[in-house]
Amino acid sequence: MTQAIDVLILMGSKSDLEVMSKAEHELSSYGIRWRTLIRSAHRMPEATVEAVREAEADGCQVFICAAGMAAHLAGVVASKTVKPVIGVPIASGALNGQDALLSTVMMPPGIPVATVAINGARNAALLAIQMLATQRPELAEKLVAARQAQAAI
Repeated sequence: MTQAIDVLILMGSKSDLEVMSKAEHELSSYGIRWRTLIRSAHRMPEATVEAVREAEADGCQVFICAAGMAAHLAGVVASKTVKPVIGVPIASGALNGQDALLSTVMMPPGIPVATVAINGARNAALLAIQMLATQRPELAEKLVAARQAQAAI
């Protein structure tokens, strides 16, 4: 067992880090414990499954998975856990993320993946925080305050 975490961010490639840094920043601003790993469901499937197992042992409650093209990291992770999985389609390739969006949102019945917009890393983090807030009132209070501040702009 390593350091306790609330959220594990997985991405298929280090090129996804620029987009996913927005999720890291948002999680940090709410005091959420997170870890980021690069794991490809296709190039390193065993390491991906092991990362899910280790994260759950470390207390992980929500997974955020980012992948471009038609890669399906979120789907593989969702098949290995009953914890919530949020997919972030990454803009890349000839379809500029449309293929990633469709492959993430079109999960088979029984294996759900919550899906945000293409490159929607910040919203993925906020959705993870909302999920955690169902059990942590202090997070709900911070979310309410952030929404009120946003409305005042």
